[in-house]
Amino acid sequence: MTNKNMVRNFSSRGAVTKKYAVIGLGRFGAGLARALARAGGEVIAVDRESRPVEKLRDEVTIAARLDSTDEDALRAQGVAEVDVAVVSIGENFEATALTVAILKSMEIPYIVARAESEIQERILRAVGAHDVSAPEHESALRWAHRLELSAVGHYIELGDAHSLVSLPAPRSFVGRTLVDLDVRNQFGVNLIAIERGTTDEQGEVPSPAVPTMVIPRGSTKIQAGDALLVVGENEAITAFPRD
Repeated sequence: MTNKNMVRNFSSRGAVTKKYAVIGLGRFGAGLARALARAGGEVIAVDRESRPVEKLRDEVTIAARLDSTDEDALRAQGVAEVDVAVVSIGENFEATALTVAILKSMEIPYIVARAESEIQERILRAVGAHDVSAPEHESALRWAHRLELSAVGHYIELGDAHSLVSLPAPRSFVGRTLVDLDVRNQFGVNLIAIERGTTDEQGEVPSPAVPTMVIPRGSTKIQAGDALLVVGENEAITAFPRD
């Protein structure tokens, strides 16, 4: 199943709001949908039963009662446009596998599915899942932070609640010193290094494109194109400024 210490590499989406679909609104799915919505994501929450859908209607972008094995119904609710889809249907593994296959055919960039055994994990990966969750062992909040962190670039999980992340320096930081920014007290994370020379202000790769690591000091000024290597609690990292 999913390792506790994982390295993921995603392209940064800056300040763009991520769009999610959560399919299956049991305890794990409903908790994940709420956590993603509270973190600022646009969330489409889907279930075959009306009761869990009604409970989430005022907390997510769209709450829809539908059969997730019906591709037309999924498309009608905008599921084909999401960045991430999480399938947490529960006991019906056949529906889970078919839903994953449909999402894969829609070319969803990142699909997570629930599995309860190694065999199920292998099947789900074969039909298109990029990652597999084990809800009985992993919390919805942890997965919410993991999916939010996937928007910022490189990251390494350090246990259940902390991560080491490389993320673009916000524009509001450029030209300011670390003393001015007071990152630890203001944002609750520790800046341990700066990767410099990766891109210029326009996002272009400079010549030569050889990044250097800068050990931060109080007088160090943030430059356009810097990548900040920070460590801290996942909640603080997901709230870190993006612009």
